[in-house]
Amino acid sequence: MSESTLKLVGKRIRDLRKERGLSQEQLGDLANLNYTYIGGVERSETNISVLNLTKIAQALNVGVNELFTYTRLSNQTKGKSHDMEQIIDLLLSLNPREVKKAKNILMEVFDKK
Repeated sequence: MSESTLKLVGKRIRDLRKERGLSQEQLGDLANLNYTYIGGVERSETNISVLNLTKIAQALNVGVNELFTYTRLSNQTKGKSHDMEQIIDLLLSLNPREVKKAKNILMEVFDKK
């Protein structure tokens, strides 16, 4: 799995876990995995296997595919979703070099470092 996919999946697992009011330890117990492993996955420090993705998905009562779908809109993104979807679609069509270039341009334009 690429680093960006690991980050996406880890963030998605964390958000789903928190939405269900579960601690990492509780999710680990439900998935029959150690809570430190759950933490590593959420922080994208662990390259998770398909078997463990399945265990976590079952423990969260979601399909494995939902761990790869991040559609949650925070208060900061509400009202911007259409524009953000267009930007994401554009970025998904680029190769890694072009994505990095786009990131650098955005950071320069908006004075972010």
